[in-house]
Amino acid sequence: MGVGFKYVIHMRILGVVIHRWAGLLTALFLFMSGLTGTVISWDHEIDEWLNTHLFDADTTGPAIPYLELAARIETADPRVRVSNVPLQTEPGRSLLFGVQPRVDHQTGKLYRLDYNQVFLDPGTGRELGRREWGAVAVDREHLMAFLYRLHYTLHIPNFAGQNRWGHWFMGGVALIWLFDCCVALAISFPDRQRWRKSFAIRLGSRYQLNFDLHRAGGLWTWGMLLVLAMSAVYLNLNREIVRPVVSTMTTVTPSPFDVRVQRPLNNPLEPTLDYAAAIARGQEEARLKGWTEPVGSISYNARYGIYQVRFFQPGNDHGSGGFGVRRIYIDGTDGAYLGELIPGTGTAGDMFLQLQFPLHSGRIAGVPGRIFISLMGLAVAGLSVTGIVIWLKRRGTLSALTTAPNNSSRNSLASH
Repeated sequence: MGVGFKYVIHMRILGVVIHRWAGLLTALFLFMSGLTGTVISWDHEIDEWLNTHLFDADTTGPAIPYLELAARIETADPRVRVSNVPLQTEPGRSLLFGVQPRVDHQTGKLYRLDYNQVFLDPGTGRELGRREWGAVAVDREHLMAFLYRLHYTLHIPNFAGQNRWGHWFMGGVALIWLFDCCVALAISFPDRQRWRKSFAIRLGSRYQLNFDLHRAGGLWTWGMLLVLAMSAVYLNLNREIVRPVVSTMTTVTPSPFDVRVQRPLNNPLEPTLDYAAAIARGQEEARLKGWTEPVGSISYNARYGIYQVRFFQPGNDHGSGGFGVRRIYIDGTDGAYLGELIPGTGTAGDMFLQLQFPLHSGRIAGVPGRIFISLMGLAVAGLSVTGIVIWLKRRGTLSALTTAPNNSSRNSLASH
């Protein structure tokens, strides 16, 4: 046996070991993420179907002014601050307001609330319901948000003053998955002459079928698996890893949130500029830029003191093929213009970062893309299961490769 062939054997054995342990470490989490990803590709549609009592409104008359409705919410519960205001009405649909707790001046900490969304009938102002998006609950009002957060955080609780433990954990899983995608590709071909064999699915024994489904299934979908793994790293570890790395290779335009220090959770910044003034300021900037979309919503981030005024056509709040919608950033203290976001524009680094969510969700290709991502979710779950079955069936066989005679080693490696 030549030195080169021995090197190939040892590298292949190392690759198999890495793939085995990377798969075992991530299989359960990727199985869960694959199945939940299949469902949450349609989170809005399923949520609205499950909760018609929240999303459907009976009145058809003119809508009460949106800021008046926001004021009613804060009057009804002085513990809350309205953090997101919808500024468009769709026929027969309710208005969804986001709320956040204010500081309880007796304790110096935020009030504890059991809701962060309020649904109002736009014509009457009647409250249709309230709920906590992302709560650990599986009733019909909370199911889709529960699955959504389970997908990328496992609902790992906050502790030690940090609320990103779930992001970090699943981001670590995604990093291992990304690396393992490259390892799996390298060990999937027995030799140069018989590379087509790796793409075939043979209807032999149940084990052979399971093995071929794992290897061939991974190869046929490898490109998209790599995209999903990369985008998963971005979605969980953007500011910790992805953005800094991309910034070393190309220019990335900082947003106002990148250049400001986030305030402590229990010390939010009270705005001196109200919603009406922020909307007017945003519309003025949009007019100067020649934007034709109407204002669609506005939100206030109290930990940064920044308003986001969003512009989109009614019913197109995702906009631009899933890239998001145009927005203007306004300072909540003095009304200064802080910047803008125009989806699909910017530097190469900006475009790379903007692409990650549309690719991960399939929204870049509309409904066909979301169907494809749902199928890919099933594929990820299936690869996790078939990988575990292979491990259960072949425990100990890898160590035998290093002690078997040369011919046996050559044959075993070729058949892997």
